Amino acid sequence: MASIYLELGSKRIFACALEWPGWCRSGRDAERALAALTSYAERYAVVAERAKIPFEPGDVRVVERVRGGSTTDFGAPERPATADFAPRDHDTAQRQAALVRAAWDVFADVVAATPAELRKGPRGGGRDRDRMVEHVLAAEVSYARRIGVRQLAPGDTAALRAEVLEVLGSPTDGTAPPRGGWPHAYAARRIAWHVLDHAWEMQDRATP
Repeated sequence: MASIYLELGSKRIFACALEWPGWCRSGRDAERALAALTSYAERYAVVAERAKIPFEPGDVRVVERVRGGSTTDFGAPERPATADFAPRDHDTAQRQAALVRAAWDVFADVVAATPAELRKGPRGGGRDRDRMVEHVLAAEVSYARRIGVRQLAPGDTAALRAEVLEVLGSPTDGTAPPRGGWPHAYAARRIAWHVLDHAWEMQDRATP
């Protein structure tokens, strides 16, 4: 059974799996958010397989509800769950880091298979492939700062990601992050969600 928390905005609700970084989907209400989450289980299974972690989530169970904000309504999860502040042992941290690494690998595979021009949205919007890649990489620089990682060499994505994985793969004792920082469990979820959200968007918009 997969433990889920709901992030409640005024216009949108996110359903996020606590143990599976990146498996988060949204809807206009809780029922639709949970339905969207379960409908993406097969797509997320590709990430777990890449990380060599068995993925058999079974039924989903809501264990917590947290109040979201403007970012939630805009379309991104922004609030950690209570469990994200708990201590993490070495194995748990390494598992989360492996899933983040797998999300990056899946994203790279999708980018390689995606044409440069993507089908536009219903109102003519949406980034093309290369602009989406730039957006994802720029966001990761910002996300990395939330866990104390700073990019020393501009554009060195490999070095940045290596440092991020080192931090995410380290055990934590439950000490609260500095003001403005993210607990590592939440950082893993947010980073993987952003990468996979755009990978799946590319796949969907590459289809005629």
